[in-house]
Amino acid sequence: MLGIRCIGLPSFKRVACSSIRAGPLCRIRPLSSSSPSPFHSLKHQIKAPLVESLVRNGGRQFSIFSIGKVAGKIVRVPAAVGGSLAAAGTYVAYKVEQASSYTQDQLGKVKDITDGVMDSFSGLWDKVGSIGGGSDGGGSGGGDDGVALGSGTAAAAVGLVSDDDDETLIGDDSEEDEDEEFEEDPTSNDMLNLTRQMIEIRSLLLNVDGSHTLKLPSIVVIGSQSSGKSSVLESIVGQEFLPKGSNMVTRRPIELTLINSPEQASEIAEFPALKMYNLTDFQTVQKVLFDLNMAVPLNEAISNDPIQLTIKSPRVPDLSLVDLPGYIQIEAADQPTELKTKIRELCNRYLENPNIILAISAADVDLANSSALRAAKQADPKGERTIGVITKLDLVTPERAKEILTNKKYPLRMGYVGVITKSPSQTSLFRRKTGIQAYVAQQNYEFSYFKEHKSQFDGTSVGTRLLKKKLMKVLEKSMGESLRPMYLNVQQELEETAYQFKVEFNDRSLTPETYLASCVDILKGSVKEFSERFGRPELRSLLKSELDQRVLDLLAQRYWNRPGSLELTNLDELSASNSQDVYWHRKLDLAYNSLTKLGIGRLSTGLITDSIMSEISNLISGTPLRNHPLMCDVIQECALNVLNSKFYSTADQVENCIKPYKYEIEIEDREWSKSRTHSVQLLKEELRHCDGEFNALKNHIGGRKLNQIIQYLETGDKSKDVESINFSPQLIEHGKHGVFLKNRAALIKMRLTGINSSACKFKENKYKCPEIFMDVVSEKLTTTAVLFLNVELLSDFYYNFPRELDMKLSSLTRDQVEQFAKEDTKVRRHVELQQRKELLELVQNKIEDVLSLQKYKNGK
Repeated sequence: MLGIRCIGLPSFKRVACSSIRAGPLCRIRPLSSSSPSPFHSLKHQIKAPLVESLVRNGGRQFSIFSIGKVAGKIVRVPAAVGGSLAAAGTYVAYKVEQASSYTQDQLGKVKDITDGVMDSFSGLWDKVGSIGGGSDGGGSGGGDDGVALGSGTAAAAVGLVSDDDDETLIGDDSEEDEDEEFEEDPTSNDMLNLTRQMIEIRSLLLNVDGSHTLKLPSIVVIGSQSSGKSSVLESIVGQEFLPKGSNMVTRRPIELTLINSPEQASEIAEFPALKMYNLTDFQTVQKVLFDLNMAVPLNEAISNDPIQLTIKSPRVPDLSLVDLPGYIQIEAADQPTELKTKIRELCNRYLENPNIILAISAADVDLANSSALRAAKQADPKGERTIGVITKLDLVTPERAKEILTNKKYPLRMGYVGVITKSPSQTSLFRRKTGIQAYVAQQNYEFSYFKEHKSQFDGTSVGTRLLKKKLMKVLEKSMGESLRPMYLNVQQELEETAYQFKVEFNDRSLTPETYLASCVDILKGSVKEFSERFGRPELRSLLKSELDQRVLDLLAQRYWNRPGSLELTNLDELSASNSQDVYWHRKLDLAYNSLTKLGIGRLSTGLITDSIMSEISNLISGTPLRNHPLMCDVIQECALNVLNSKFYSTADQVENCIKPYKYEIEIEDREWSKSRTHSVQLLKEELRHCDGEFNALKNHIGGRKLNQIIQYLETGDKSKDVESINFSPQLIEHGKHGVFLKNRAALIKMRLTGINSSACKFKENKYKCPEIFMDVVSEKLTTTAVLFLNVELLSDFYYNFPRELDMKLSSLTRDQVEQFAKEDTKVRRHVELQQRKELLELVQNKIEDVLSLQKYKNGK
C-alpha cells in the first residue's frame, strides 16, 4: 500500500495538497520503517528500480480492474501538461510586456527556452503513450513498464513543480517534522496562550502612563547599518517591509509585535497609533514607515518617539521586537555631529534589563569590531540576556563560519545563531523575486547551503527557522520570569491609583460618553426654558423695535433733515399746510413705499435668526460646554443648519403675506389712536437720546467752549481764522455734531407739538401727521410677519434643533468624544485616572490568568 505525503509546502497549502495526493506533485515513500530513505526534494531524480519495486510489491496485485484507474491517471497527465504549458506561455508573455528594454535579445532566449520545454513535454508524452500501450497488452513486460512509469512520473513531477517552485519551501524529513511540531506548538493550548497573553499584557502596560516600572521584556534588535539587521527581521516576518535607503532611513524605534494567526489567509499589518488597520500591501507599509522616519528633521536625525507596528500572519511566531537605528562609525557631512552619541543613548535606553538583546553581526567583519556586541557587552556584561546572530555566513568559508559560531572569545550564555538572510542576487528581469517568492527563495537557499555543508556546521545553531524557535522560547521564559515581580508592581500601582481616585473623585465613574451626554442634557434643558420665555410676544416686540428705528430713519430722511438750497417748503409749514398740497402727499407716499419695500421678509427672518444664535451662545456659556471650543462650534453649526433650512421659505412667505400693504392700507380709528400714543412715546425717546448725547458732548469738551464753537458755526463768521480762535479741526467736528443734535432736538419738540395738536387726532389728516401714519403701517407689517415667523421658523427650530444635535453628536467617533472630554482639565484628570485604574485592573486579571496557566503547566 502506498503512503503519499505533501512535504515542503507551507501550512496553508497542505489542505489543498491533500485533495490531490494521487497526483504527480506528491512525494512517494513507503509507510514501512524498513523501506529505503524517502526522497528529500523533487529536484532529485526518482530512481526507476524503486518505483518498479513499489509497483510490483504493493499491498495488492495488479489486476484487470486496475486498468481503469491507470487510464484515469494517464488522462490526468496530459491535462496537467496542457495546463502547465498554458500557464508558462501566459507568464512569459506577461514578463515580455514589462521588459521593453529587452525586446529583441530576450525574446530570442525565451523562444529557445519554450522550444526546450515543448521538446521535454513531447518526450514525456511519448513515454506516457508507451505506458498506455503496455497496459493494453495485458500487463506483459511488467518490469519494463514499471521502469517507464517511474521515469515518466519523476519527469512529470519535476516539470510541474518548477512553475510553483518559487512558493515552495524545501526541507528534509527531520526538518519537516520539526517544522510541523513548531507550527502546531504555538497553536497548542500552552505555548500560544502563554506567549500571546504575555505580549498582550505588555501592550496594555505600554498604555499605562506615568510609570516606568511596569514593563515586560522585549527582544531589542541592534547592529551596525551594514550588518543585515533589517534582513533578519524581514526573514522572521517573511515580507519586505522595512524602509531602505542610504541616508539614515531608520530614525525612530520600531516596536514590532508579531502575532501568529492561523485563521489569516495572508499577512496583515496595522499601525494602532495611526488608526491604520488591515493593510495587506507591504509596499504601503514600507512607505508609511519611510514617511514616519523621514518626518524627523535631518538636523535632529534621531527621535525617541517609537513607531508601533503589528503584523498578523499564519507564518510568524508570537514575538515582541524593537528595531533600533543602526550604529554608525562616523557622521556624514549633512548629519549632526552628535548623531553617533544620540544613537548610542537611544539604544542604551532599550538595552536595559529585562529586555533581551539580539546582537546582529556580519560574518565578514571581525567580531572584535562588532558595534552590536560592544553595546551588548556594556548593557549585559555577563552575556545572560544576549543572543548573537551572525549574518552573511555564505560570504566566508564554512570552516571560518563554524569558528565564529563556536568562538570562546566573546561567550554568550544563549549562544550564537548563524543565518543567511539573502539569496544570491539575480539581476535578470525575468527571475527577479519579490514578496513571498523572495522569502521562499531565501529560505530555500539558506536550507540548501546549510544542508550542503552539514558536516562543517555540526554542533552549531544555524537557520532562520531555528532562530524563530529560539526567540519564542527565550521571550516566553524571560516574560515568565518577569511576570511575578510585574504582578506585585501592578498591584501596588493599582492600590495607589484607586486611593487617588477615591480621594479626588469619590469613586464617581465618569466616561467621555457620559460626560458628553450630561453636557448635552443641560443644554437641551436650557433650550427648553428659552422656548418658554421667547415666543410670539417676544418676536413681535423684537420686530416692532427694529421697524420703529427704520421708521425714524425714513422720517429723518424725508422730513427732519435740514432742507437744502433747492427746498422750497420747510417742515415748519407742515402743520399749517393745505390737506390737498401735492408736495406733502408725495413725501408721505415715498416714505410709505420705502417702508413696505424694505424687504420685510428677509429683514425679519434674519433678525430672528441672529437673535436665536445670540441666545444659543448665551445658553452655551451657562453650561460646562463653555470650556470646549470645538463642541461650541458644533452646537452653533447645528443651530445654524436648522435655521438656514427654513430661512428662504420663511422669508418668501412673509413677503407674500405683506404684499397687499404695498398697494393700499386701511386704517381704523382705534389703530390711529394707538399709533398716535406710540408715536409720542417714540419721539420722546428719540428726544431723550439727543439730549443725552448733547450733554455727553458738552461734558467732554466743556460747555463754554462748545457754545463758542456752535456760535461760530451758526453765525457763519469766516473772517476769523480757525487757528486764531484756538479751535482745532477735531473741535470743529465736535461742534458740527453739537449743532446737529441741537437742531434735531428742536425739530422733534416741534413735531411733538404737532402730533399732540387737534389736527392729528383724525386719520384723515395723515399727510400732516406722517409719524402716526408710518407707525400704523409698521404695526400692520409686524403683526402679519410675526404670525409666519412663529410657525415656520421659531417652532420648527425648537422641534428640530435637539434632534439635529443628537444626530450630529452620534456621528462623532470614540476618539473625538474622548478628545472633547479632555479639553476640560478637571474632566481630563478624572477620565485619565479612571482609565488608568480600569487598565491596571485589566492587566492584573490577565496576569493572574497567565500565572494560573503557568502553575497548571508546571504541575502537569
